[in-house]
Amino acid sequence: MTISRRTFLVASGAGFAGFRFGKPGSLQATESFEEVQRPAKSTILFFLCGGSSHIDMWDLKPKAPVEYRGEFNPIETSAPGVCLSEHLPMLAQQAHHLCVVNSVGASVNTNDHHAGYYYNLTGHVPDPSFISLGNNRTPFPDDWPYMGTVVASRREQNQFLPNAVTLPHKPSRAPYTRPGQFAARLGVEFDPLYVQGSVDKPLEFRVPALELQTGVDTTRLDSRHGLLSAINAAHADFDRHAAVRTWNQQEQRAFRLLSSAKATVAFDVAREPVELRQRYGETVNGMSLLVARRLVEAEIPFVTVFWMENEKISSKCKSAGGWDTHGNNFNCLKDYLLPEFDRAFSALIEDLDNRGMLDDTLLLVTSEMGRTPKIGDPRSGGQAGAGRDHWTHCHSNVLAGGGLRGGQTYGSSDKYGEYPADKPVTPAHITKTVYHAMGVHDLEIFDSENRPFNLLAEGDPILDLFG
Repeated sequence: MTISRRTFLVASGAGFAGFRFGKPGSLQATESFEEVQRPAKSTILFFLCGGSSHIDMWDLKPKAPVEYRGEFNPIETSAPGVCLSEHLPMLAQQAHHLCVVNSVGASVNTNDHHAGYYYNLTGHVPDPSFISLGNNRTPFPDDWPYMGTVVASRREQNQFLPNAVTLPHKPSRAPYTRPGQFAARLGVEFDPLYVQGSVDKPLEFRVPALELQTGVDTTRLDSRHGLLSAINAAHADFDRHAAVRTWNQQEQRAFRLLSSAKATVAFDVAREPVELRQRYGETVNGMSLLVARRLVEAEIPFVTVFWMENEKISSKCKSAGGWDTHGNNFNCLKDYLLPEFDRAFSALIEDLDNRGMLDDTLLLVTSEMGRTPKIGDPRSGGQAGAGRDHWTHCHSNVLAGGGLRGGQTYGSSDKYGEYPADKPVTPAHITKTVYHAMGVHDLEIFDSENRPFNLLAEGDPILDLFG
């Protein structure tokens, strides 16, 4: 039977896309959960694409010289001792749920986005190829896996959807796809399902893997499935080969998705009350967080929301319309980025808490880097341009729910916000904290020659965050 290119591309949204990075090894994961505490059921990771300014959001320095502290002031919150930017007033009311980690050191030699994504999504220091290849450093088949795919591989498969779902886009535009967001050496069968959103139509989400090509209904799909099953049975002798096993696993996943009407329901935010949609903010990022909550209700273990840039504001921020605020940092943050983030993320916390789901859902806000504490990017007019350049040496992560004790700040940076000072941690510690909260403690895996290796040997969970 000939499988059309379109059929293959449709299936690629369900995980075949990993084949572009090369043939994966045959890996067998062992499972063992330490019952230290009740594991969280799901994680929602909110990644602020571009490099969010830690010193203007979470780690303000009001006593620093003016060229560092910037224009914003800290405000008190619902948690004594936890201060946030004055432009996060709605989130300030939810601060009793937050764990703000202000001592994340994620230095990379390239000081760029590719390496920053990789380090903060996998917990692994980027290898030398990030220096030699720069922006041409595409995802490799032997990359370390994204933390979401590790969690997905350790949980029982959801009946209707993959265990890892990513929306509303795959950063960044080809050919500059960011490394670190795939299963890589863990196996393409654990790659996320990608869901596409739109800035202009924020209530509409497309799932290419769930779209049947023209003229194919579920009856014809079942017939094709039966024919493929017969062909596969005739070639059962080949099943001992890793590539064939992977194809069969992905084929079953694709057909399960395509034939299940229930798989599409979670993405239909129009089913939610208008008042709730307005509370999140009817933007693509706000609605993506609302979809994430619906996916958690559908018992998806790991949901990733990558902030979608708005090109309409790109000229105002000297960026791609996201958090890469090389110029006009303060106006861009207070007029556009912070109000949208404040409304959406505070709504997610409030919504989960009202539904009694917050204790079972871990939330993590991170980014590929922070911004230079000293104001003035030479590429955008220096100090007069009021921008902040890339800064991987220190930034903040924010966690909530999932068994953590809210209302606390962990660690600190130096007086200028340039480097971690008290209780320094790395992305490996953050990743291990996610694994701990999700009950994933066995990170040993075996390669095709049955040799064991550890998916993340570095770092330890930050146990002081737990309640």
